[in-house]
Amino acid sequence: MPTLILVRHGRTAANADGVLAGRSRGIGLDDVGLEQARAVADRLSVIPLARLVSSPLLRTMQTARRIADAQKENVQVRREAGLVECGYGRWTGKKIVDLAREPLWATVQQQPSAVEFPGGERLADVSARAVEAVRRIDRRVERRHGPGAVWAAASHGDVIKAVLADALGLHLDQFQRIAVAPGSVSVITYGSHRPSVRHVNDLGSDLSGLAPAAGGDRPSGDAPVGGGA
Repeated sequence: MPTLILVRHGRTAANADGVLAGRSRGIGLDDVGLEQARAVADRLSVIPLARLVSSPLLRTMQTARRIADAQKENVQVRREAGLVECGYGRWTGKKIVDLAREPLWATVQQQPSAVEFPGGERLADVSARAVEAVRRIDRRVERRHGPGAVWAAASHGDVIKAVLADALGLHLDQFQRIAVAPGSVSVITYGSHRPSVRHVNDLGSDLSGLAPAAGGDRPSGDAPVGGGA
């Protein structure tokens, strides 16, 4: 049962301007986003990552490369299409304030499982392909590096929220209850019985406790009675 660290990319100018960037090309980190990426890379530098994957978009690759550069051992950033941003179709490039006037906006807020963006992707499909991707990679990491391994994935807000909702046992219609800020860290361990969510939208805590224990193993995945130590 490896540990997965989900990292949302740092801020972009589109984030700052309230524009839905989606899969637009060439959207990189702004100065604040570069600092956020540096900060999260520094926080993860104490954790030897067995694998590092990223959505193929520029802003996530920039974030992931800074994480890789801060690692003590060489780690390659691998592109993972299953973690790419939601395909927002004709909503892409529009201001959020304008999209909030669209009839579909209320469904996005209240029943996201029913949403299909015009000319784009269904949120249910985003959830399915992102969850499949992280669970597939997690199994590969365990086979190659053992159950105590830690790996990281750089992705996008809605994608990470969908993965967290699945790990928390929530219906996709509840995923808007989860906040995932730029540069934040969320952590999941997929145990033998159920996932265990260890951090959500973490922007500053000490993550050194996530480093593999001596011997490389972790407990079986059973939930500790009484909450544990």
